[in-house]
Amino acid sequence: MNLWSYIQGRGEVLAFLTYQHASLAFQTVLVGTVVAILTAVAVYRLPLASALTLTSSRVALTIPSLALLALLLVPFGLGVVPSFIMLAFFAALPVIGNAIVGLRSVPASVVESARGIGLSRWRILLTVELPIAWPVILTGIRVSTQMIVGVAAIVAYVLGPGLGSLIFNGLSRLGGANSLEMALTGTILIVAVALVFDALLVLLGHLTIAKGLA
Repeated sequence: MNLWSYIQGRGEVLAFLTYQHASLAFQTVLVGTVVAILTAVAVYRLPLASALTLTSSRVALTIPSLALLALLLVPFGLGVVPSFIMLAFFAALPVIGNAIVGLRSVPASVVESARGIGLSRWRILLTVELPIAWPVILTGIRVSTQMIVGVAAIVAYVLGPGLGSLIFNGLSRLGGANSLEMALTGTILIVAVALVFDALLVLLGHLTIAKGLA
């Protein structure tokens, strides 16, 4: 096995596939996070609705990603669209749970104090509750990002973009020339993308979490 020679000869292609993979993961986590936070904001004040949402999000995580991807092939065909929908769906699930837990854990005395100085419900949400819940929400985003960077490899089955094509092409040709190098390179680059994203999220936490909440 000569991994370095394989990488040297294909640097441009590998860089493009890595960019595709990182871009797909970033966009789906972003969309999933927005949907998750909006969902949490809609239900966290309602005990029954928040409990059902929490339970549903945990149960939904048990859905096999390949099965969901296969179902999405029927209306959307091959390519980016089913890949994006499947990844965004799974990206939202860890964030929903953390967002609900974080918002519900804001001390009632803090909310009452904010209400006492005349802040509206939305001002309280945006300036008090979400900032206090943000460390818990960010933890959910970190978990979601790591999961999605890994799961994004399987979209190669439906001709989706990213590094999964290297892994599955290599595994399908085991024993052939460069097959092991191909699969190993794809795996290493996915791990590298996950580490970079996690480092950026840690930095985001340092910049956005108040010192008293860290």
